[in-house]
Amino acid sequence: MPQMNMVQAINDGLRLEMRRDSRVVLLGEDVGKVGGVFRVTQGLFDEFGDSRVVDTPLSEGGIVGCAIGMALYGLVPVPEIQFSDFIFPAYDQIVSELAKYRYRSGGEYSCKVVIRTPVGGGIRGGHYHSQSPESLFIHVAGLKVVCPSNAYDAKGLLLASIRDPDPVLFFEPKRIYRAAKGDVPDGDYTVEIGKAAVVREGKDVTVIAWGAMLYEAIAAADEAAANGVDCEVLDLRTLWPVDIDAIVESVKKTGRVVVVHEAPKTCGFGAELVALINEKAFLHLEAPPMRVTGFDTPFPYTLEMEYLPLAHRILPAVMQTAQF
Repeated sequence: MPQMNMVQAINDGLRLEMRRDSRVVLLGEDVGKVGGVFRVTQGLFDEFGDSRVVDTPLSEGGIVGCAIGMALYGLVPVPEIQFSDFIFPAYDQIVSELAKYRYRSGGEYSCKVVIRTPVGGGIRGGHYHSQSPESLFIHVAGLKVVCPSNAYDAKGLLLASIRDPDPVLFFEPKRIYRAAKGDVPDGDYTVEIGKAAVVREGKDVTVIAWGAMLYEAIAAADEAAANGVDCEVLDLRTLWPVDIDAIVESVKKTGRVVVVHEAPKTCGFGAELVALINEKAFLHLEAPPMRVTGFDTPFPYTLEMEYLPLAHRILPAVMQTAQF
């Protein structure tokens, strides 16, 4: 089984699905001959040509609007937004059109669009290239939101997303694009949307994370173990629909929970997770749930590592929760 990083795994998944299904079309800024700003689509233009790998103008609203039209006419578009920070000009198309077509047509029309976009900090991108806007899309009925943390899941979830009848926001944590390497099958497989993964078994504290922050959660769990606290680490993989059953099962075991995410704390997805845990597992809690997140500020450039919820910020929350 070959070793791949996330860029290679996503590229492999796109290539496989484009060979399998002639309806799949890629579009976005520089996705063709250049292969995208992070080279995720490199080589696909050479194999499939400019009718299926389409370089677009710099117009995010146009990219997504065009993809919606393609989907309604039976194609399966996979548009790329170069950075998730640039997705906001397309927000109206996503929220007012893409998310609503199945509902407004009484189920007659589905709108199969997978919007790929790099997300998060860790590359010195500053406040216009480092944001994590997942909660803005989780809030919108009709959208699914996926954020893998490793190469195997990235390919499997991407294939599952492209084959899903509903629109999917596919967030790719750019900090680990090339750092997260692992075994990835050459052939066809999928990872089920809506299923979390327990990546570390534990009995004292549940730590919930996704994307690049999963590795910070694991590092904090390693340090906590040295201090006698056994953490269970849960990788959500799919943010919405969230695997609440896996979360509740883990919290029932540990009685304590810490949620980690890069986005600002206020109204971040961690707030919804804490609310769900209180609704579904309140009687099993032995301590108040805690959130370790980005700050309620624009994403800074020079203070990037102070902003991110790295292991040294997660560990005190874990220890405080364990000792409550």
